Amino acid sequence: MFTTMFWILMIWFVINVIWMWFATDNQNLQKTFAWINVVAVIVGFWVYFGVAKVSGIDTWFNILNYVNIVLALVQFYFGYRNNHTIKHA
Repeated sequence: MFTTMFWILMIWFVINVIWMWFATDNQNLQKTFAWINVVAVIVGFWVYFGVAKVSGIDTWFNILNYVNIVLALVQFYFGYRNNHTIKHA
């Protein structure tokens, strides 16, 4: 389960980053990806701390979890930022 979940999260991370990069102006998509990423982080840490670890990918799994947190924060920023600019005369 440890290895399978690692690869599922890794594939999701790659797809998520690529798709996010090309859709930074789509706030609904960014919000959706951010919330899916929150679920991925919760599942990732649950598996990391709850299942017997495989030593070859143990460190990479932990790094992936923390990088997903950073990615979710960036996506929340892009998803909930205010795009209205105020012009003063």
